[in-house]
Formats: sequence, structure tokens, C-alpha cells
Amino acid sequence: MAYLVFRGGTVILADRLCTTSEVHCRDGQIVAVKPPSAAPPGAEVIDLQGQYLAPGYVDLHVHGGQGTDFMDGTLAAVQTACRAHARHGTTTLFPTTTTGSAEQLSAMLAACQEYCDQQQQTLVGSHLIGPHLAGVHLYGPYFAPDKVGCHSLAGRRCPDAREYEGYFASGLVRIATCAAELPGAVDFYQAARRAGCLITCGHSNSSWSEMQLAFDAGMRHVDHFWCAMSSVPSLRARLGVPMQASMAEFVLMMPEMSTEVIADGWHLAPELLQFAFAMKGATRLCLVTDCNRGLDLPPGEYRFGNQQDGSWFRSDGYVGWAMDGHSLASSVVGMDHMVQHMKRHTTASLPEVIRMASLTPAERAGIAAQVGSIEPGKRGDLLVLNDQLSVRQVYVAGNRLEWQV
Repeated sequence: MAYLVFRGGTVILADRLCTTSEVHCRDGQIVAVKPPSAAPPGAEVIDLQGQYLAPGYVDLHVHGGQGTDFMDGTLAAVQTACRAHARHGTTTLFPTTTTGSAEQLSAMLAACQEYCDQQQQTLVGSHLIGPHLAGVHLYGPYFAPDKVGCHSLAGRRCPDAREYEGYFASGLVRIATCAAELPGAVDFYQAARRAGCLITCGHSNSSWSEMQLAFDAGMRHVDHFWCAMSSVPSLRARLGVPMQASMAEFVLMMPEMSTEVIADGWHLAPELLQFAFAMKGATRLCLVTDCNRGLDLPPGEYRFGNQQDGSWFRSDGYVGWAMDGHSLASSVVGMDHMVQHMKRHTTASLPEVIRMASLTPAERAGIAAQVGSIEPGKRGDLLVLNDQLSVRQVYVAGNRLEWQV
């Protein structure tokens, strides 16, 4: 691999902006962040021309893109979705399951494993097939029946060890979600902890006491804050009086808990994004896309989940809508949009916004030693961003991806 020197721009570090350093990569790894000096013989010098150099984004929660969903269960679908998100700055992602049959989930895992195997082979070649797949997010099917959202209700079920132990045995599942109030949820969380997963609660109408049991079993994260999650009024309807604290209060109260926001401008108003940032901070708040197959496609009707029997949604080009026309159905934009919107509409600094899209999710998923920030020893996953934070170049392991926008 070439020796790369990035110079002439602003490096976005985890805690500050740096205009006095250049970044060196050798054999796909960052080897130095240092003041400008003579480039080594044979090095390729990339002149940033005053632009930003940022770490590649890390997406914990993503369903598909450019006409494909990871639940389609084919290598072609995984490749297409991964490439689509790389064009928007994501260099590491966790393909995320929806509700569906055990056969569909197994096919999705097999396709993701095939992608990983193929990418490992090309790491020593002249080019990469796309961003790094760091593991699968086992998201559906263990949702509460009243919080399924845009997912297919027919594919929802309670956790069964005979099923999920097989998923964990694959070694590919790195993030695991289950609604805390379901029968068998604690056993699921304990199995996920044994498998070394980031354990999350999502699509849930759980109470504080149910969240506490989940927390005791290892749960430390809640999916897309304020979306498909319990509230004090929803628990009043479910459990009666006295009114009980919900997932929101639990996450905000517990410093160990992290969460994520979909900062596309449609799911959450600016004041909610600001509130989440103010309450949890850049080290416990992640940006995610929760993006579906509508990314980079024209407005229209598409399947959410498996192409054959997933639920229908409508994209208006800005966001996904359930067919009832009232409920949102996932996003249709990439991480670059989330970063731009979060920077524009909150008080978070640029390093903090970039951190929420890179280092914080990497830390939560246990991969921060490899990716998430521009530091020596980490993989050379880098983005060149212009002053509008639009993605101009993408590097994965020091390789510039050839299919640029």
C-alpha cells in the first residue's frame, strides 16, 4: 500500500481542530499526526486545499440504501448498501436486522459474513469493495407488539434461546436489541453479554423497573431516542396508576447509559437534538442514520426489510413515511446529512459533532482501538470534507474508494 501524507487542511481530532498538523498513513494505518515535514520518498501527498480531514463515520443502526435492504439476504444487497453509505462518509457500519423470519435473519447473517470474507481478501489487493463491516446489529425481531413501528408485525416475536443462541454463535452479532418488557428479555441480555455485544433496548414500552432489570443484565444503550419507545403517558395507558418513569427518564438519569438520535430534520425537532446533546453529551450520544433502501433513490414506495414480504413505506425524498401517511418510517439520508444538521441546529462544536458520528459509536461498540478518531495506530479510515461538511473523498484502510460522488 502507498504511504499517504494528508496536509494543507484542518484535522478534526476527537477534542479539537488542528491546523498545524499533517496525517501520515502507511500500510492502511495511521502512523503519525505531526507538524509538517518532508514527506518520505515515494509518499503520495494529498493536498487538502484548506478542507477538513475527519475520521470515517461509524453507523451503529442502518438498514440499507440505494434500493437494497440488508434483510434481502444477498451479497449483492450488502455490497450495494455498504457502498451507498460510504459515499456519505460511513467507513464502518453494523448492518441492522428488521423483524422477519428466522430463515431471513440467517440469510442476512450469511450474506454479511460473505461480505466480510470477501473484504478480508481484498485488503491485500489494490482496492476495497467498500466500508468495513464491523458486525451485525441484531435489532429485529424482538420488539414489543405495540412498538413495532414501521417493521412488519408478522415478523415480530419474543426472544427464544433456541433461535438467538444460533445468531450469537455465528460470532458476527456485535450489537443486540430486545424490548425489556418481553418474556425472556433478561435471558437474551445475559446471552448477548456473554457474546460480548453492546446490549440495547429498543421498540419497547418498558417501565423504569423493567429497564433496571435490563440494566442489571448488561443493557447500556437505547435505540433512536424518543422513537418507538415508552413515555410516561404510554406507561399510564399500559400499567395504570401511579404513573411510572419510562425509558427516557432512565436513560437521562443513568450516566452509564448511551443513546442515539436520527438527526435528519424530520424525526426530531432542533430543540430535542439540543436537549439530548445537553443531557448526555458527546461521549454518550451517537448519531445514526437508521436508513432504509430509499437512500439515493427518487421518491416512491419501497419495502422496509426483506424485498419479498417487508412492510411498505413511502419516501418523499426527505424521510420515510408509513403507508398511513402519519407515522415516520426510518430515514432516507446518510450520515453526512446527520452531521450537517446536528452542527447547524445545536450548540455542539464541530469536533463534538464528528465525535458523535465516529468515536462515540466506536467506543460503545467496543471497536475504538481500531477506528473512530485520527490517532496513530488506528486504521486509515479518513474523510475529506469541504466547509459545508460535504464528503469529497473517502479512504478506508488508506485506500481511496474509487466510486466517488
